[in-house]
Amino acid sequence: MKKLRHILPIGLVALGLAACSTTPAPPPVVEAVEEPRGFVMPEGYRWSHGHAPRSHEAMVETFGVTEVGPNEWHWVDSVPEEGEVKVIVDLKEQMTYAWKGDVLVGAASVSTGKAGKETQLGFWPILTKHKRYRSRKYDNAPMPYFQRMDRFGIGLHGGHNPGKPASHGCIRLPEPYAAKLFALTSIGDEVIVEG
Repeated sequence: MKKLRHILPIGLVALGLAACSTTPAPPPVVEAVEEPRGFVMPEGYRWSHGHAPRSHEAMVETFGVTEVGPNEWHWVDSVPEEGEVKVIVDLKEQMTYAWKGDVLVGAASVSTGKAGKETQLGFWPILTKHKRYRSRKYDNAPMPYFQRMDRFGIGLHGGHNPGKPASHGCIRLPEPYAAKLFALTSIGDEVIVEG
């Protein structure tokens, strides 16, 4: 027992000294910073695959304008016969662009969903089309050239267009542009909403 009485304190002292010993700190880890690869989000966009900025560049090239005011629109004289139809909506700039294949055929100002009723970002197919349609939710309001994009009744249609978000979620277009877009699209064509 006497030996154990001497060994125990010596062991505790040795353990304490071992805990106090200093070891050199490891060198700092330097992480390599990689340059961005692939797509870089355009400045000011919450979500984009680059369709809206590219469409704006095509608008400048095709129509010779850098901006389009409320209720203004442009359409080419001749639409190509071949090519996939795509509609691009730019929430940030309150614009829409119509493509047929690689050709921009139209550009217009829009009015999208106001605060609390924001138009949803994403890829949407045109589900139904109605030349003359009336809202079931908002006092039977006329929605000419309506093209529904989701099961809740959100879509593209002609309507009041102050050039800023003011709708209940739909994408309001100048009515003459809405008529041309309606004639261009088919059920299943893609609407890409960026912003």
